[in-house]
Amino acid sequence: MSRNAALVATVSLTLLALAAPALSQTAPTARAPADAATRAGYDRADALSRSVFWTQEQQLNPMDPVAGVKLAQALRELGQFDQAAETAQGVLVVQPANIEAMLEVGRAHIARGQAFYGIAALEQAKAAAPRDWRPLSLLGVAYQQVRRPDDAKAAWAEALRLSPDNADVLTNAAIARIGEGDAPSAEILLRRAAAQPGAGLQVRQNLALALGLQGKTAEAEAILRRDLPPEAADQNLRWLAARMQPGQAPSPALTEASPTARTWSSLQGG
Repeated sequence: MSRNAALVATVSLTLLALAAPALSQTAPTARAPADAATRAGYDRADALSRSVFWTQEQQLNPMDPVAGVKLAQALRELGQFDQAAETAQGVLVVQPANIEAMLEVGRAHIARGQAFYGIAALEQAKAAAPRDWRPLSLLGVAYQQVRRPDDAKAAWAEALRLSPDNADVLTNAAIARIGEGDAPSAEILLRRAAAQPGAGLQVRQNLALALGLQGKTAEAEAILRRDLPPEAADQNLRWLAARMQPGQAPSPALTEASPTARTWSSLQGG
């Protein structure tokens, strides 16, 4: 090797050595999965924030079943029902016995109006967790959607045996009664549901619906005005008044994003 070539080689090696620390400082560092406290904090976030967070967590570890289930839930709440079903189904590839994933598969298919495709997962969850009321409650919604009302009633009856006076189960059964045109029976169930400590706004709104459909407008209005801004309450009351006209009997179906109860907005849009 000539003296000049050796000098060039020495200079090149020196430059590489000097550049190495700088390169190591600028190279991106892979983020570790979030700790338990951070994950728990996102349970209180809105659906969009949760979908972004859990997408990142799943990308870090595609085999993480918790991230998959949480992402499916957030996607469902955002109205992305097909993606939610696919994500939850993907968790079952990793963990075939994951009950939370089975429930999310069922919820997503119910929400997209295709409950038939979620029944197998819900029945599997029921078999795997025979003391859990949730698969039975969701099965009732799914059976009702595919026009198996007797199976739906049996599922809700069993769910109530496991979890007496459960507000979610009572509400699901009540909404089915409204769909059948039996608002008085729905009122009885919804009053039981509304009396439970954990009953929320949606239960009371559905009670107002059942009352209003029977012409009990004063009590329905009182509930609506306690829970809703004036313009929203006015809108619901106008809708009820229109529904009470001859030939306008309601026939809701359990196809909404939240399988717990039919919402006013979905009724008014359908």
